[in-house]
This record gives sequence, structure tokens and C-alpha cells, in this order.
Amino acid sequence: MLRFEKWEGLGNDFILLEEELSPEQVRRLCDRHRGVGADGVIAVEAIQASRCRMIVHNADGSRPEMCGNGLRCVAAYVADRGASKAGAVVVLTDAGERLCRPVRQSEGRYRVSASMGVAEVGGVLETPAHVGATGRPFRMVRVGNPHAVSFAPFVSEDVEELGRAVDQLVEGGANVELCKIGDGGRQVEVSVWERGVGLTEACGTGACAVVAAAAGAGQLPFDEPIDVVLAGGVLEITVARDSWALTMVGPARRVFVGETLV
Repeated sequence: MLRFEKWEGLGNDFILLEEELSPEQVRRLCDRHRGVGADGVIAVEAIQASRCRMIVHNADGSRPEMCGNGLRCVAAYVADRGASKAGAVVVLTDAGERLCRPVRQSEGRYRVSASMGVAEVGGVLETPAHVGATGRPFRMVRVGNPHAVSFAPFVSEDVEELGRAVDQLVEGGANVELCKIGDGGRQVEVSVWERGVGLTEACGTGACAVVAAAAGAGQLPFDEPIDVVLAGGVLEITVARDSWALTMVGPARRVFVGETLV
């Protein structure tokens, strides 16, 4: 029997355990009809009391370089065991070390501030005319993993079609974010197509990519917290003007603890 914990951050849900599984086992566990059901599986390997490594697999068994919502869940998971010192947890990811500060709000519920590394804002991907009927520009951004961000007008029915099409256009695939800047210039609404998962309630690295792209284009300010409104809730993202360093603040919640056959 395999012991696990189910955690979620803004509806982006994960199976956390302390051993790495094969891609086939991940796919079986993530199946929402025949398995536990989740957007991904994260293996948490202890290094020291307040340091750990996270190994992420998407629901299709693929390995993303980074996962922001998963990062918050891992930090909360470590803190939930009383293992963090001075309120800080260092998580080693495939994209580098990330310093997290989980704050317990109630039983199994945390609010986590996490350093998300440095945004790399790249060029523009011009999609063919048949993608989204007339084509549209996507700004490419790396936040440990690749993102394609568009601020062109869209309707909710476009998200799945555009997400799948743009994901296939980028070598190695990409997460896709369709965005709308809110009134007042301190908020942005985002719909997400996640590589290896599909439509998701939220994407932490995607929220970071959107704010970095918008700040670089002068649509949102640097050095101020921006509310990123996703289907699953709100993340607070700040990007530094001098370094492009990103900070993410958002929730993580333990859903249940269980055992399963693999």
C-alpha cells in the first residue's frame, strides 16, 4: 500500500508522497475515474529538517521543470510536519532552489509566500491565421518552465482550442495563458492551458509569467503586488524591476490523507 496526502492550491490538486513513481503509475493515480484523481504527483524527498527536493509529474506522466502551486503545497506539507525552522522551507526544484514561508492559518490550511526565481521574457510567437480564427501574438516567458502569454481579446470557449494549438506549436510544448488586464491596473484575469494537464483551475508559474510579461509591456507596474484572478481563486504576484525576481503568495490546503494500491 502506498501512503499519500492530497493537497490543493486554488483547485490545482496534487498527490504528495515520499517516493518517486513511474510515469505509468502517475497516470493511473491521477485518473479521476479509476485512481485517486489529481493534476499531478509530487515526490517529496527530505534533505535536511527544513530542506527538501520536489519531483513533479503531470497527470500524463511528463516532468515539468517547475510547478508554482505544487511548490506551495510542498512547503505547507513540510511545515505541517513541524519540520520547518524559523518559518522557512527551502525546496530544491528542477529550476533551482526556492525559499518558501508557509504560515499556518488553521488545521491543514496555509498561506505561503514563495520566491519564484527570475522571469526571462523572450520574443513574440505569431500564431498562424487558423489558430484562433485570425491568429494572435503570444509573448514567450520562462519562469523555470515555458509559457506563452496573450493579452489579445478572447472568449472562454477559445481557451481549450487555443491552448492545445499553441502548446503544439512550441517545441517541447508550453503552458498557455489568455489574459485580460482589469480596471485600475492592479489586477489581471487569466485562463490557463497547462502543458501535460489541459485546462486547469490555476497555474502559479503561469501567474508569474503573465505579470512579468505585462510589466515588461508597461501594462502592469513593477515592485507592486498584482492580483492574478484565476478560475480557482487569486494569487498575489510581484516582479522586481531591477532583477525580474518574482514572488508569489497564495494558499495551500491538505484535502485528505489516504492509502492506495499502485
